[in-house]
Amino acid sequence: MTSIPVRESGEPLADVRGRLRVDSRLADPEGAYARLRQGVLARLEDAQSRLPGGFHIVVVEGYRPVALQRRYFEDYKAELRVTFPEMSEEEVHVAASRYVSPIEVAPHTAGAAVDLTMCDDDGAEFDMGTAVNANPEQSDGACYTAATGISPDARQNRKVLGVALEAAGLVNYPTEWWHWSYGDRYWAMTRRAGAAIYGPVIL
Repeated sequence: MTSIPVRESGEPLADVRGRLRVDSRLADPEGAYARLRQGVLARLEDAQSRLPGGFHIVVVEGYRPVALQRRYFEDYKAELRVTFPEMSEEEVHVAASRYVSPIEVAPHTAGAAVDLTMCDDDGAEFDMGTAVNANPEQSDGACYTAATGISPDARQNRKVLGVALEAAGLVNYPTEWWHWSYGDRYWAMTRRAGAAIYGPVIL
């Protein structure tokens, strides 16, 4: 994906709070987690309007500073080294990249990606099969969007969420049911766009 150019739009980050439901489990003092590019937030609001009554998008994490993204990636590589000591460094890097984006292509650092789930009117989260950010080792692959080893309710909830988000123009990263993006390099690749419109940005 590093071969896909970025034609930065210059669009600012917008605060999700007050516009959609936001969960504070990954909150940071600067409120970076609750910010997204304006175009991404507008599409999430569109997706929200497409959901059935009683279903609400819950934003868990949007923008992620570069230093935090780097820490996530290195921490996961360290976990893989312990779990799979037979892996070479190159294999560890490739395996980690399937779950946590390296800095050079990370959509969260562009404000282009969002980790989310859904809740009911009272704020109770729906069964989605795994927790947000469950990795493949912890979940035995249930974190994959198309995983079959989850409950019928979870499969249906993922479908409801996915239909609304796709209709609003977002794309899903298939190893993480909760990860959706717009305007980043992965979006550009899947949509055969000439370039991404969002690159890394400083809050």
